[in-house]
Amino acid sequence: MTSREYDLIVIGAGPVGENVADRATQGGLSVVVVESELVGGECSYWACIPSKAMLRAGAALNAARRVKGAAAAVTGTVDVAATLVRRDELVHHWDDTSQVDWLRGAGIDLVRGHGRLTGEREVTVTDADGAKTVLTARAAVAVSTGSAALLPDIPGLRDVQPWTSREATGVHDVPSSLAVLGGGVVGSEMATLFTSFGTTVTVIARSGLLRGVEPFAGEAVAKALTDAGAAVRTGVEVEKVSRDGDGDVVLSLSDGSEVRAAEVLVATGRVPRTSDLGLETVGLEPGAWLDVDDTLRVRGVDWLYAVGDVNHRALLTHQGKYQARAAGDVIAARARAREVDDAPWGSHVATADHAAVPQVIFTDPEVAAIGHTEESARAAGLGVRVIDYDLSWLAGSSELADDYQGRARAIVDEKRRVLVGATFVGQDVGEMLHAATIAIVGEVPLERLWHAVPSYPTISEVWLRWLEEYGR
Repeated sequence: MTSREYDLIVIGAGPVGENVADRATQGGLSVVVVESELVGGECSYWACIPSKAMLRAGAALNAARRVKGAAAAVTGTVDVAATLVRRDELVHHWDDTSQVDWLRGAGIDLVRGHGRLTGEREVTVTDADGAKTVLTARAAVAVSTGSAALLPDIPGLRDVQPWTSREATGVHDVPSSLAVLGGGVVGSEMATLFTSFGTTVTVIARSGLLRGVEPFAGEAVAKALTDAGAAVRTGVEVEKVSRDGDGDVVLSLSDGSEVRAAEVLVATGRVPRTSDLGLETVGLEPGAWLDVDDTLRVRGVDWLYAVGDVNHRALLTHQGKYQARAAGDVIAARARAREVDDAPWGSHVATADHAAVPQVIFTDPEVAAIGHTEESARAAGLGVRVIDYDLSWLAGSSELADDYQGRARAIVDEKRRVLVGATFVGQDVGEMLHAATIAIVGEVPLERLWHAVPSYPTISEVWLRWLEEYGR
């Protein structure tokens, strides 16, 4: 057994853990990162990067089919083998050498193995051979272990060895048919992906698709999936799962019907990776989400921080990295006995994930949203006005597609006359979202937005149309 001492120990080397470590290192601390799998984490190898790489082929093909002159050149379907090769290239064939080199270049140490809290500011790491390394932190320990797929307690489900998002994004043998349990972001994106691959897809989503955004977004995605040949089953639940003699998965539904598929993908939610982290040594519940303040410090444990998915504030890579920058700054400030308010740019306090979380859902059509929906704004007691606009009415949309289909909604706080929510649905709308993010986070008055002139002809002209609809 060996021992080492650092200012900061980071458990988890995904994008979040890397950013905590980098900011703290730039703040003058000595830092070690503990990782049991690949440096770069879930996003780099099993989530954001591979999923979007694979989705792009179908989206590009559909975009070409919507434009006369290009449509005639489309004579085939998605080349699945080539798409998977591209995916493998973008995930570096699940080799983290470049990420490890980055850590070294940044002056951050790496210890491979499973890390557990074993005392105050102490983490014991067990490597693949069973050897143990005891790490002690002079200042803090940051947990950035992320989340894993939730497997619901459905009789027989575990026995059929269901897919999670990892198996879906790492697929090598594409199944002829796939049942998707859940209509959230993962379920909707993977249904879109495998439908583009020619797989017969059935989505089982009791309450419909994409419940966290405006209802018209989920309705548009459900229609697109149906038009592409998928089946979307709502209002039903899975009561039992088994495999038949041919190896197919059989899902028995609450309405008495059955769905059969070669594989089943479970996309019904996430759970924190905290079950074997030693939380009991500091009086916390193993397997629970970690409750933090706006400096990402775990409540009740002044040296422990939880950053990214594991704190359940906003389960998105970009939000986790935002939190990481704040956490790294504040850990360095506190370690140097400085007041937190002296940290650079005020970035040490994470508040953007309370009411201004941007997200792009890479279905076809894309969905991009930030801030309040109409329902959440009214539930928050805001006096709001809702402005809807059909994106097909814009000259810019006709440049993208001959029969563009899309919709944009703005939520305006009437008292302050600022935007508090925006939702876009349609081809290529993801790249429009950051303008809305800036307007909402910056609380830009509508009167000032009149002077932010959108380029013509682009679909960003919807900003002008929103203002015209609202009136001066």
